[in-house]
Amino acid sequence: MDFSPLTLAPAQWQALQDSYATPPRAYHHFGHVRAVLQHCQEVADGPGWKQPAEIYLAVLYHDAIYQAGRKDNEARSAQLALQAITQAPELATVDAARVQQLILLTARHGALGPEDVDAEAALFLDCDMAILAAPEPVFAAYDRGVAEEYKGGVPGFLYRAGRRRFLQGLLRAPRIFLSEFFHQRLDAAARDNLRRQLGV
Repeated sequence: MDFSPLTLAPAQWQALQDSYATPPRAYHHFGHVRAVLQHCQEVADGPGWKQPAEIYLAVLYHDAIYQAGRKDNEARSAQLALQAITQAPELATVDAARVQQLILLTARHGALGPEDVDAEAALFLDCDMAILAAPEPVFAAYDRGVAEEYKGGVPGFLYRAGRRRFLQGLLRAPRIFLSEFFHQRLDAAARDNLRRQLGV
C-alpha cells in the first residue's frame, strides 16, 4: 500500500504527474515516487512519522524537476513544492519550509552521516536510497535507467567515471543508510549490489 496521509486537489495531482512525465525519465519517473512511498509506508508501520504530510509532499516533489547532469534539480523541485503548497488552501497547515529542507537534502545523498540530519530526515533519505538494496534485477534496471537519462547530455566516459566514484563512495562509507531502521535491514543487500556493480 502506498503511503498517502493527505489528498491533493485533482489539478495539483495532474500537474505533478505531468512533471514526472517530462522526458527523458528512465528512472526518475512516477514509478520511483511510488516505490519511495512504499518504503514510507514501511516506516509508518514501524517507527512512524512525526510529520507525515511533510514527508509525503517531499517525496512527491523531490524529483519533480529533473534534468540529468544539472546541479539545481533539487533546488528547483523544492521551489516548485513551495509554490504548490502556498497556492493550495487545503495545505495551509503544512510546514512548507520543512518540505523544502527535506527535498534539498536529497542533493547530498552519499555525503551525509547520521549526525548531519534529524531522525525523521534520515528515514526520509533512506526511503529514497532503498533502491540500493533492491533485488539484483531491480537494482540493475535502476542503474541502467540512470545511465539512460544521462545519454546525450553527458559524455559516456564522464558519466561512467562519475557514477563509479559515487558508488565507490557509498561502498566505502561506514553507513549507507542513515537510520537504524534501514541500516539494520538493508545494509548487507545494498553492499552486495554495489560490489557486484563495481566488480569488487
